[in-house]
Amino acid sequence: MLRRDIAAEMNAIMALQQAGLASLSGHSQYRFLLGLESRNQQSTINNRQSSALWFPNPAHGNLPEFWPWLRATGGPILESQNWTVAFAPEVGHEIIDLDPEGFVYQLEDDGSGWFHLSVGFDVGGKQLDLLPILAQLLERGAMESSLEFPADGHFLHHLPDGRALRLPAARIRRILKQFSALIDPRRFKGSKLKLHPLDAAAIATSEELGIQAPERLAELAAKLTNFAGIEKIPQPAGIQAQLREYQTTGFHWMQFLARHELHGILADDMGLGKTLQTITHILAEKDSGRSQGKPVLVVAPTSVVPNWRAEAQRFAPSLRILMLDGPQRKKYFRSIPYADLVLTSYALVQRDIDALKGHRFHLAVLDEAQYIKNPAAKVAQAACQLDARHRLCLSGTPVENHLGELWSLMKFLMPGFLGGQEEFNRRFRNPIEKDGDEDRRLALKARVAPLILRRNKTEVAKELPPKTILIHPVELNTAQKDLYETVRATMDKRVRQSIAIKGLEGSRMVFLEALLKLRQICCEPKLLKFEGESKLEADAAGSAKLDYLADLLETLIEEGRRILIFSQFTSMLEIIEKLLQLRKTPYLKLTGESKNRGELVEKFQTGNFPVFLISLKAGGTGLNLTAADTVIHYDPWWNPAAEAQATDRAYRIGQTQPVFVHKLICQGTVEERIHQLQAKKSQLADSLLSDAARAAAPDESTLSALLAPLG
Repeated sequence: MLRRDIAAEMNAIMALQQAGLASLSGHSQYRFLLGLESRNQQSTINNRQSSALWFPNPAHGNLPEFWPWLRATGGPILESQNWTVAFAPEVGHEIIDLDPEGFVYQLEDDGSGWFHLSVGFDVGGKQLDLLPILAQLLERGAMESSLEFPADGHFLHHLPDGRALRLPAARIRRILKQFSALIDPRRFKGSKLKLHPLDAAAIATSEELGIQAPERLAELAAKLTNFAGIEKIPQPAGIQAQLREYQTTGFHWMQFLARHELHGILADDMGLGKTLQTITHILAEKDSGRSQGKPVLVVAPTSVVPNWRAEAQRFAPSLRILMLDGPQRKKYFRSIPYADLVLTSYALVQRDIDALKGHRFHLAVLDEAQYIKNPAAKVAQAACQLDARHRLCLSGTPVENHLGELWSLMKFLMPGFLGGQEEFNRRFRNPIEKDGDEDRRLALKARVAPLILRRNKTEVAKELPPKTILIHPVELNTAQKDLYETVRATMDKRVRQSIAIKGLEGSRMVFLEALLKLRQICCEPKLLKFEGESKLEADAAGSAKLDYLADLLETLIEEGRRILIFSQFTSMLEIIEKLLQLRKTPYLKLTGESKNRGELVEKFQTGNFPVFLISLKAGGTGLNLTAADTVIHYDPWWNPAAEAQATDRAYRIGQTQPVFVHKLICQGTVEERIHQLQAKKSQLADSLLSDAARAAAPDESTLSALLAPLG
């Protein structure tokens, strides 16, 4: 008598299920298709018989792919449990074990400065391409799923003729890691991958791949691997300045980029001499003959263009300078080929682009390159049309708000290097900003690292005196509190209604209007554009912050301080101006309407004016105000980089006195929440340019926090 072993039977059933099979007894559709059962008839075989018959589990998916999988994976699972597995001759689907050691890598210069990579392997005397297979594996999520494979696990790739390639998972995953940032599986077509020299150099130095690189690429790869190996070039004899050590390094870096047909971002802190480093590079290119008589074009903010001319005349007097400004500038366009250095502004480059793009420049430099951070803006589109052999961006803040700004700068420098905007958002920006994907962040950082040189003052300007930041919490007076809460509640309701109708993005202007009104109440309720009784109420409320500033100024002036006061609102500067006039305090004022910037700066640097009122937008860049030892930010702004740039008007090379930075923040208000958000925005830049954590992306919770009641 035979006794059933129920436990053994259950183990056998589980093994068959692991092998991707399903019992006929549990799937009536199979019995119906095989003619073993109809809708109106009983099964022609009993349950005991049908339970002994097993078929591919319908949940397994594509049936043609099941049989190769059963041969490669399911069968070995059963054999490991002492099953005997035999395949009938009519069950084809040959499994081909692929050895990565047999891959043939070819990296070729395509003649345009880029490279083509192909990877081939031999199957039965026929040469096949690996890159399309890798693209399919990436699209299937192989980078993630392979983590679950044992050391001897494998991927299957199905060939059109029914055969399947068996690839070792661990090794293929290491190869995929080399290509994951380069292949967009949704767009990759053909058998060759077009690579920028930087990507080609990274691939060429991979020990995993062992590629024999072309000579030009091998040299670049060696220098990228060891930055110290960059050639130390003497500064041009015509430079009338002694560069500091870090400035010399920056000059060498620019020379390195130029010699290898690369383009980059000099992202030094404000005040470290980006202009001098660039002028040195420009003169070196001219003296070496590499510029071949072609001019250099520098595009800068309108207020900074005169500073470029002054610096170039001072440090490189041999350069022939052409400044394009004013209504008569067009008559000088014909002189562009005869200049060494052509200067223009962002405002004019978009107007004059039709004329400028007709000239070939040796180098195009964008100073304060964050001006093109919006790729859809006309100024960014104009900049990308410039015809230049080399390109440089100068910006202490290449990433202010989000990674899309970096993409815009890189589009100007090297179109296609970070892919299209949609591709970049999908592969880098969204995973990093929304999901905190550390692997993607590190991949992006490694990709752009050779193209970005960033130094901060604490690293290289150790001779600078200390900088102290002081936060002054200011409590609104009673009338201000009542006005603030009334306006807040009204605007909060209006914003919510707008979001319900137009969505968050469509309500942007209403939201910004609400924040503007609340910020104005914090600064001085008189800034509100009310009429009638509301205006009388606002005017009568008074300003606790203005009163606080008056007391602070009295103390600072008695101490002999030289003070810069920054505000977003020029109308607020006018109110502070009246306060200074009332107290008979000498002062200067600079806004966007000021035509005599240089004269105002000279007066403050050499005169007896203790206070300089400056609008954040007009005076945040291009000014050297080292005579100041005190900076007051009257109202906080979203962008911490803008505040830092303003502070750097005083805290820069040449400053010999300790600098004190005072920030006036109204407690429990939108100002306090803006100040908190500034820290998060700073993390965004740090996450790419250093190893700091990622930044949180703004969302509806941020909106709620900003429009919250007084805390």
